[in-house]
Amino acid sequence: MTKASTDMTRRGVLGALGLGVLVSGCASSGPSAFYSLEAGNVGGLTGRSSRVQVLVAAPRALKALDTSYIAVVDDGPVYSYFPAVAWADTLPNVVQLKLVETLQNTGRLRGVGLPGDGLLIDYQLQTDIRKFELRVGGANRAVVEIAARVVNDRNGRTVATRVFRADTPSGSTDVSKAVEAMNTSADKVFAEMAAWTLQNV
Repeated sequence: MTKASTDMTRRGVLGALGLGVLVSGCASSGPSAFYSLEAGNVGGLTGRSSRVQVLVAAPRALKALDTSYIAVVDDGPVYSYFPAVAWADTLPNVVQLKLVETLQNTGRLRGVGLPGDGLLIDYQLQTDIRKFELRVGGANRAVVEIAARVVNDRNGRTVATRVFRADTPSGSTDVSKAVEAMNTSADKVFAEMAAWTLQNV
């Protein structure tokens, strides 16, 4: 494919998505569909159980991702959003709850909770959402990248840090295909993060 045809394809994708006006369009009419994420698959997870309790702190994210809109990112990066659809809550809230669910599903911790749950916390899982988007401008792919820290809640010391990333081809810019690919990437990230957390608490 020539550079000219590649540029035309990119413009066609962006034009079809209506990038640049999506936020105002969503805000005026409201989403017609809401999407969520699945918890990470930890069915095959092995290792020891722990008697500790873990708090999953609210993830931090840039304002472009601290929203309920589903991000589409072109080179730059330039953030735009799918029209007429949204996450079931703001993305950080969705990620936080799915991390809690993933850790609970391991069955290896005495307790997993959110701030305000009243648990006597031993460790915190703190995260920064770096990427959670459909990348266009070439091969369309769903990219999820989250930096994580395990922090000893009793002395505030960081026990371990790691960046988790998964990249899944979406096959198209259709929103259902994009969300399906994001779920695949998120599943890998959540499951790897759960296993890593258990190793460090």
